[in-house]
Amino acid sequence: MIGLIAGSGSLPGIFKKEAEKRGEKVFAVGIEGITNIHTEERLAFGKVGELIGLFKERGIKRVVMLGKFEHRLVYKNFTDEDAKSVIAGSSTRKPADLIKSFMLYMEKKGFSFINPKPFLSSILSEKGPMNGVAPGKSAMDDAVFGFPIAKAMANFDVGQTIVLKDKAVVAVEAMEGTQKTIERAGRIAGKGCKVLKVGRDNQDFRVDVPTVGVDTIKVMINVGADVLFLEAGNVYMVDKEKMLDLAEKHGISVYGIDSDVIK
Repeated sequence: MIGLIAGSGSLPGIFKKEAEKRGEKVFAVGIEGITNIHTEERLAFGKVGELIGLFKERGIKRVVMLGKFEHRLVYKNFTDEDAKSVIAGSSTRKPADLIKSFMLYMEKKGFSFINPKPFLSSILSEKGPMNGVAPGKSAMDDAVFGFPIAKAMANFDVGQTIVLKDKAVVAVEAMEGTQKTIERAGRIAGKGCKVLKVGRDNQDFRVDVPTVGVDTIKVMINVGADVLFLEAGNVYMVDKEKMLDLAEKHGISVYGIDSDVIK
């Protein structure tokens, strides 16, 4: 059995469905006020000790964590001693450091985190055009300009998304998340922004994998952004077909790039 720690969004539900198709049993634990899929149990955020108890009661040793957990939540006043140990074990409050501290703590308790990528390969971003709208030359120039900047931001664990216009960085994602970053860029630069989302170098697919979906396209429509660049093979696309269809309907190009773009 796999223990699924489910954050917000559809990704945990997609994993559960795909894993069960392959004959795996999945016990999903949601977080109150965050998780929006059906789960077998719900816990308050930060109740690490209760989570450990639930998994041990069911003999679960393999664990997956998927979905969005807002970074600002780490500033809650934790009373759970296990959660305090996780926070204390992280050298910074950057998302990747905190997640790795959590994983290390859980591993010490006898759990192992498995790579969910084999179950989700069908929703990964692809290289090149992913719908019927092609980005123009100026958009590709923005991608060439912005790709190394976006990779640096991801590797520094600042954020995975930047928004560009006319070879200028309009907005960089931090704690606010992708949608709010795009909204902010729209307020600053107006229509015609290009959104670029990437993963870290040597992306660990057990840790905070970049994800986009229909909501990403909806906010792009609202602000008049016209291209979504995704690092090929490094971004999950939730409700992929619906997302691509919606983008095409509104003239938004969805295009996969990698380091070849700057060669």
